[in-house]
Amino acid sequence: MLNYGIVGCGMMAREHIQNIALLDDARVAVVFDPVPELAQSGAALAGGARVADSLEDLLSEPMLDAVVIVSPNDCHVAQLRQITQTRPVAVLCEKPLFTDPADMTAVEGIVARHAAPIWVAMEYRYMPPVAAFLAQAQAATGGIKMLTIREHRFPFLPKVGDWNRFNARSGGTLVEKCCHFFDLMRVILASDPVRVMASAGQDVNHLTETYDGQAPDIWDNAYVIVDFANGTRAMLELCMFAEGARYQEEITATGPQGRIDVQVPGPGRFWPAALGPAPTAQLTVSPRSPKGPHTLEIPVDPVLLDAGDHNGSTFYQHQRFAAAVRGAGPVEVTPADGIWAVMMGQAAQESARTGQAVTLTPPKDIP
Repeated sequence: MLNYGIVGCGMMAREHIQNIALLDDARVAVVFDPVPELAQSGAALAGGARVADSLEDLLSEPMLDAVVIVSPNDCHVAQLRQITQTRPVAVLCEKPLFTDPADMTAVEGIVARHAAPIWVAMEYRYMPPVAAFLAQAQAATGGIKMLTIREHRFPFLPKVGDWNRFNARSGGTLVEKCCHFFDLMRVILASDPVRVMASAGQDVNHLTETYDGQAPDIWDNAYVIVDFANGTRAMLELCMFAEGARYQEEITATGPQGRIDVQVPGPGRFWPAALGPAPTAQLTVSPRSPKGPHTLEIPVDPVLLDAGDHNGSTFYQHQRFAAAVRGAGPVEVTPADGIWAVMMGQAAQESARTGQAVTLTPPKDIP
């Protein structure tokens, strides 16, 4: 039996708890959140986990195999440091791995000293329709040359303390939200980025809100272009005031032999019941010759859809993380992956602020 500790018991933590419950031979043993009501609610959802009164208390749990960090973004580095200095437990850290560029060196040092697995949560890799896209993209295109990722979605949801309304705590929209997509770019193109160009702004959302007298400064739309070392290029289109769309994510890859598209719906709980059943993800392959696009639906187990907002991906991620904890599989999303994703987001933020392209330097060679 794998015993998990959960650090932070907000919305995403509840998704992790529900998906851990679907695993064989695994349970959430202990939870911690500085908001007592959230901690109690998370413990109840986990079927009676112990409520710790501090992170130190959580780490004292005798039979602890893994810790899942699901706290606000700006808490990740300090908590990762405390966990790794205290016990050699496996860690699944929600994205982004860090928010302040000055913390990258600290993260590299933490990772280098920790013998147990550290896995960065990048759920989008494990969405069944995205996994199908990944499996077929190179063959369908004859070698990808261009990649486009579009996310048209709802605005940022309310979070405890409104931390996701401010760049200082979230790292900025292109870090907080988009590191998922920058990670996917690297995976799909099998290369590292060398240059980032972006245009972004806050044009619709949160303009009339104030929190303790402060106006939100997070952006709600962006275009980001990324050049990669292998000569490929990618573009991200983000719009966070487009929740009326049928599909939330659309990914297109094109090469000399054809094109492949995947369309992924957003959380089913947001789909209006009056419109009938929520959409099903679709994968379309469009060869250049002979012409003839063909489309395949990629359904997801309803049990997994009910366990979270990420199209079943959190369950498949936890399956693989559990295998890594048991020594039966690799860490598939490494700290280096997490660092690259944050670097790309921060470069995009800087480019959009300055109007200048940003050249990227690879991080240290870490696991």
